[in-house]
Amino acid sequence: MDAPVTVITGANSGIGRSTAVHLAAAGHTVIGTVRAASKAEKLLAMAAESGCEVHLVELDVADDASVTNGMAEVHERFGRVDHLVNNAGVGGNGVVEECSTEQYASVLNVDLLGVIRCAQAVLPQMRARGSGTIVNISSVVGRFAAPAQAPYTAAKWALEGVSEQMAMELAPFGIRVAIVEPGVTKSAIFAKNIDAPNDTGAYDAHYRRMFGFYGTGIPNATDPLEVAEIVRHAIETDEPQLRYLVSWGAAEIANGRDQMADADWVALGASEDDAEYRHRFRDLFGLDLDI
Repeated sequence: MDAPVTVITGANSGIGRSTAVHLAAAGHTVIGTVRAASKAEKLLAMAAESGCEVHLVELDVADDASVTNGMAEVHERFGRVDHLVNNAGVGGNGVVEECSTEQYASVLNVDLLGVIRCAQAVLPQMRARGSGTIVNISSVVGRFAAPAQAPYTAAKWALEGVSEQMAMELAPFGIRVAIVEPGVTKSAIFAKNIDAPNDTGAYDAHYRRMFGFYGTGIPNATDPLEVAEIVRHAIETDEPQLRYLVSWGAAEIANGRDQMADADWVALGASEDDAEYRHRFRDLFGLDLDI
């Protein structure tokens, strides 16, 4: 039987890189999409160290033509796509009041529309073949409204909805959809995601509490290999599920939010000082924050 052909977007770092190498070592023919092949030295070195190969295709998920051309190259070189892992993404900090529509559009263009572009590029041949898997890397932020991360929250909540819709729409064609929801995972995205605009000066506490969450999470961040293993399981299991929680804080936050009343969520935001907020957060989610 031929090796499965698997495309992983955003394969140059973090979760994407670990997943590309992990699946290639497991026998997949892996195509890692990158915006610039010249910057993929670490990805290729990790693959070589693992005794496997990751093929590169230049593709920018934020651009229609780039996705069309990149996926056409994949189909020309490899004949088909059995599995698509939509991993490419960006963060986005800011409270609702202060974020411009351009900021929302920029994050949504990558984190939501990038997924849709890539899925649309592979679905016709998956439908014709009657099989395939699409794994969308979301976030635990797709399950709760992270303070001072309005653009990222908007994009990930939208991705969760589109992923659910895809799962239902594609089931008759034998195409599986899975949503992977990492918590805090070792990734370069956190080093890049340090904006705290606070233009009005009214939201000091919101940014402080957001950075307190990541200040606690980053020292405890789990290896992206854990996410890679979940992705492989989602592709290969005979007992699939729609959602998979993984990495630090994910299960506690998602399950805690599911079990709490909306009034408790609003009351958490109304906490007047950091000590009260930290106490409520621990009671609701079982996590201590460094604020």
